[in-house]
Amino acid sequence: MATPGMRVVVVGATGNVGTSVVQTLGVDQRIDSILGLARRLPQWSPAKTEWASVDIADDSTDLAGHFAGAAAVVHLAWLFQPTHHPTTTWRTNVQGSSRVFDAAAAAGVPALIHASFVGAYSPGPKDRAVDESWPTDGWPDATLCREKAYVERVLDAFEPQHPEIRVVRMRPGFMVKREAACEQHRLFRGPLVPKRLTRPERMPAIPAIPGMRYQVLHTDDAAEAFREATVRTVRGAFNLAAEPVVDAAMLAEMFGARTFPMPGWPVRAAVSAAWRTRLLRTPPSLFDAVLHFPIMDTSRAQRELEWTPRYTVQEAMQEWLSGLREDAGMPTPPLASPAGRAGEARTEAGARS
Repeated sequence: MATPGMRVVVVGATGNVGTSVVQTLGVDQRIDSILGLARRLPQWSPAKTEWASVDIADDSTDLAGHFAGAAAVVHLAWLFQPTHHPTTTWRTNVQGSSRVFDAAAAAGVPALIHASFVGAYSPGPKDRAVDESWPTDGWPDATLCREKAYVERVLDAFEPQHPEIRVVRMRPGFMVKREAACEQHRLFRGPLVPKRLTRPERMPAIPAIPGMRYQVLHTDDAAEAFREATVRTVRGAFNLAAEPVVDAAMLAEMFGARTFPMPGWPVRAAVSAAWRTRLLRTPPSLFDAVLHFPIMDTSRAQRELEWTPRYTVQEAMQEWLSGLREDAGMPTPPLASPAGRAGEARTEAGARS
């Protein structure tokens, strides 16, 4: 277990996950100080936290200098957009992550906690749960999955070269919370998709698409797992998800709707057309990937991190929907609520934490 007086650096500290991680680290008595790194500094002052402006895509940035003296680096920074320009996301997500890892080694940081994702996994079963030994080759057509899987390969090479560093890979499902609703609408749906279409009362029937089963958890619950991985002497990968698994039947029960069978191809065609014409920011390749995500077994996190989600999936999703209706946000650049539809359209699609 960790000793008191820890200094933790959080890379990508102002987004959906970063804000929750900073907050939960701040209430842990074993942690003395937190350095939050973000490309754009926030108007937010959480406990024990100081800020520095850093862009991990910039190879002139002195990351090792920021990491000096840290007991752990928590790497959360990730660029989801622009999906039409994968070289831009690659520069941050793959090359930037490699810079973070190399800087942690150069600074002699003893622990590195990296945010991976269920999308790093190869296609897997929907009728049973897989553990952390499932292959991590991703869904090659989806940029998000391809880059998460590639970073897993980078860590595969990094770990034997630096056995003195305790490397942890957190693999959560989709993470949601009230304050992130507007950001996620902006990143994945886009300003031209009306928010009213996501209201449960607007969905009297839920399409039951074959393979559309996936896992969700509240971001604050994920942050608790990140905190435990920071202060405990654990290594390796941890799956994170809440119960139950999301599918058409669960959503129908939650919203008081009915289900009807529907093949995946009409939905994919609509997503593809909307993405090509910039009406939607989620590419069809990600729709394909979700149909192939495995269901994850979270036993290891429960056992070794003593982690149990506080929120059910229904509670997390209801909170997220509430945040979407209320234009909820936080005083950080990624999570700030845009001033109406016009303000949202002007917001940088590739906003980074």
